[in-house]
Amino acid sequence: MDSFFSLFDPNSCNDCSNDDFAIDNMNNQNSLPPEPQVGNVEYKLKIVNPTKQRFEHLVTQLKWRLREGNGEAIYEIGVEDSGILAGLSKRDMAASLQTLQQMAIKLGATTTILRERVLDNGRSIAEVLVRKVPDDQNNIEIRVAVLGNADAGKSTLLGVLTQGSLDNGRGRARLNMFRHLHEIQSGRTSSISHEILGFNSQISSTAGAVGMAYEHLAIAVALNVPFFIVITKIDLVQPTTTLQSLESFLKQVGSRRVPLIIKNLDDVITAGANQLTENVVPIFCVSSVNGEGLDLLSRFLHVLPPGISSKEKERLEQESPEFHIDENFKAGDVGQILGGLLTKGVITEGAKMQIGPMKNGSFQNVTVKSIHRNRVPCRMVRAGQSAAVCLDSYIPGLRNGMVLLSLEENAKGCLFFQASVSVLFHATAIYPGFQTTVHIGNIRQTAVVIGICSSKCIHTNERDSVLFKFKLHPEYVTVGQRLLFREGAAKGIGEITQIFPLTLPP
Repeated sequence: MDSFFSLFDPNSCNDCSNDDFAIDNMNNQNSLPPEPQVGNVEYKLKIVNPTKQRFEHLVTQLKWRLREGNGEAIYEIGVEDSGILAGLSKRDMAASLQTLQQMAIKLGATTTILRERVLDNGRSIAEVLVRKVPDDQNNIEIRVAVLGNADAGKSTLLGVLTQGSLDNGRGRARLNMFRHLHEIQSGRTSSISHEILGFNSQISSTAGAVGMAYEHLAIAVALNVPFFIVITKIDLVQPTTTLQSLESFLKQVGSRRVPLIIKNLDDVITAGANQLTENVVPIFCVSSVNGEGLDLLSRFLHVLPPGISSKEKERLEQESPEFHIDENFKAGDVGQILGGLLTKGVITEGAKMQIGPMKNGSFQNVTVKSIHRNRVPCRMVRAGQSAAVCLDSYIPGLRNGMVLLSLEENAKGCLFFQASVSVLFHATAIYPGFQTTVHIGNIRQTAVVIGICSSKCIHTNERDSVLFKFKLHPEYVTVGQRLLFREGAAKGIGEITQIFPLTLPP
């Protein structure tokens, strides 16, 4: 799952309350929806002293739920299949939790009690996370993009989360995020970096929303991707005004998102459970200096579910490999190193592949020498995983935005492509000849509007089919890819509908 993670710092005061928001959770309802037949959620009234045959059946059932959840399953203990919260006595609850733990151990999984509730009848119910890293993986990976206005505290927050030490109020924590001397001198991050925040099997612990912050929010809403919001620097200013402005923005027509201000662990679990299926936008208020709110944010990141189902993951792994390069460099005698995301297929050590497109649109044959994931060597990378791939030879002229493909692909770069686009904003209108920066996956290049199909121009909130031409060099794009374009205040989104590959000389 790629989530957008927007950051703000507050300006200055009527507190927003979660009581205003229509969020269903275990604390304010007497029943749950009926148990789903598919998915990773399982209801169990009680599992006390099962027979050997019954225990094996329960283990098989848990294995299936884990498979459905790509390594994660949620068990609601004390809940009937119909969703009625019946509850258990303390003795039966303890025995049921012990049985569930034994089931998990049988599969090499772990259990974590997310939350418990005592009902009016004195009985209790519990929600338990069962997590198992799939046998063919080293970990469960979730990618989160961090966006926000300059000086909102993005690098500082990432430094605190990944390094485990609070900031001193003067930016000490962000030093680990800097990659260039000018970043250290200016105190501002100017390049894209990738940081790793790891968890073990247990739950680990300027002014307001301005500038690019609302730009990023509008784009996330337009692309219909899940996102959550972090308000930083609450040790300096109360976030009430910022919360009110965010609530108004999220509830407006065209967005219709439900803000959920995270105040406790129960809010964290509710937010995590609804992140992919509902229009819920969790909002965290944190301080990187005194640590307030950081524990809830860390727990939320820990319980976020995988972005795709096991069936979708299996389908992607069966396809021909496609590795999108967003970083490339040469490290001494090691060879050419490529960093990026494998969107489809599987890549193994020693695989024969092709890389491109080069300036003439062609691809060059290469061999994968070694693979690293999360800075650890491995023999294989699968669809949906990010990795660093080392080639057996140095390839001159490589750039970010290229792809690594299997040799079987008849791959060619293209300069021209057609897309169905929607203009989110333009002061006047977009005409042929309009130049804009186009983002397609890991590609970022200037493109020119060559033609507009059904009209002479496109205004704000209008949609049409547009023919683009990359200005500098060919790129590898495919039908169905989403695109984002912007130039100054103008911006729009779309989907590629047709490509025109270059014809290469024999």
